[in-house]
Amino acid sequence: MDTNIIDYKKERANYYKVLLGLLLLTAVTFIQPHLFMTESTFLAQMLIAVVKAWLIIMFYMHLKGERLITWMAGFSLFIVLTFFSIVIGVDVQKFQYTDENYITQPNPVVASATAAH
Repeated sequence: MDTNIIDYKKERANYYKVLLGLLLLTAVTFIQPHLFMTESTFLAQMLIAVVKAWLIIMFYMHLKGERLITWMAGFSLFIVLTFFSIVIGVDVQKFQYTDENYITQPNPVVASATAAH
């Protein structure tokens, strides 16, 4: 006799809840730069992305009950985040072209060609 009975309606309801959460987090991703944490948009966007990735991994990849894989994934994320923070921190401190901004300043070649006409 099989005692492993799965309630598929309950499972489907859980998947819909996760889908709704992912859709809401996606909406927050677009709204966030205009409403809150405007000074630290990158941090907020990364936190939202981590929560969305965690939801996908745990529910849609069916790793919710796996304790060892969960700990290994968390530890791996911690290592990657640590190294990423170190690299970005060093890169920002040693950025040497702070006075040059090619996005907001006009291109001198195009500006001189336009002025000549």
